[in-house]
Amino acid sequence: MDELTGYEAWLKESRCAAENTCASYKRDVRQFLCWLDEVQCTLEQASEADLWLYVTHLEKQGKSGATIVRSVAALKSFYTYMVGTRRVSENPAREVHVGRIARKIPDILTCQEVDLFLSQPNPADEKGGRDKAMLEVLYATGIRVSELIALDVKDVNLSAGFLRCAGRQKERMIPLYPTAVRALEHYLSAVRPTLLSEAGSAALFVNLNGERMTRQGFWKIVKHYQEKAGIEREITPHTLRHSFAVHLLENGADIKVIQEMMGHADISSTQLYVRVLNQKTKEVYMKAHPRA
Repeated sequence: MDELTGYEAWLKESRCAAENTCASYKRDVRQFLCWLDEVQCTLEQASEADLWLYVTHLEKQGKSGATIVRSVAALKSFYTYMVGTRRVSENPAREVHVGRIARKIPDILTCQEVDLFLSQPNPADEKGGRDKAMLEVLYATGIRVSELIALDVKDVNLSAGFLRCAGRQKERMIPLYPTAVRALEHYLSAVRPTLLSEAGSAALFVNLNGERMTRQGFWKIVKHYQEKAGIEREITPHTLRHSFAVHLLENGADIKVIQEMMGHADISSTQLYVRVLNQKTKEVYMKAHPRA
């Protein structure tokens, strides 16, 4: 499947797609290619009607609406690449529209829950000092977990109180609140030097083996402190990102500023948090109004 190798490179270079998006799209396209083999059809022969048959096939398999929407998006993208490299003459997926799935309103922590959660790491030990810095930075900036673990030491300017994040579309500068700055200062001066496995490592956050922190490793850290805090609702790295946005909106931040800090290419992604805020307002109203 040489097409998949070239397609993946195109996604990264021409579309600036994130690693997770590349992996999901590549998997979706691979499944489509396997289906084509089963029905004895080639990429060149596949028509719009065949694409609709594939959508029906996914539905019969019990795939969720969101999965089908993503699969169709992957195939549109894949055929765009194939047309661009002149491996096929036209894009049969272009007019296949399965409708956008309404985005689920994310779960948001209260400010009190965030305070409780962030107070769990013990800065007095190496692991706690590192974990405290990572969690404070995540809530201070709202960056993605993939962006957090990709940070290098040079990306942090503690004297100015800013962090530089090389996101999907463009580089952005995000402020750090004083508690996050202090947590980073402690980590960089007292913790990171003792964890490093080799001198000169660029990684800002490292694991206990001195290597760059992984996505899976950080997820385990978040789950550990959720359990330690006794917070029943599920907390993921994205929960802190969502909470960051909603808490800023609650306190009067401009939505375009939040969009810039979060690295959203489309304002509609940021507007999801306005829906969260409106829902919370309605809940308060229904509980408090005497005629509600």
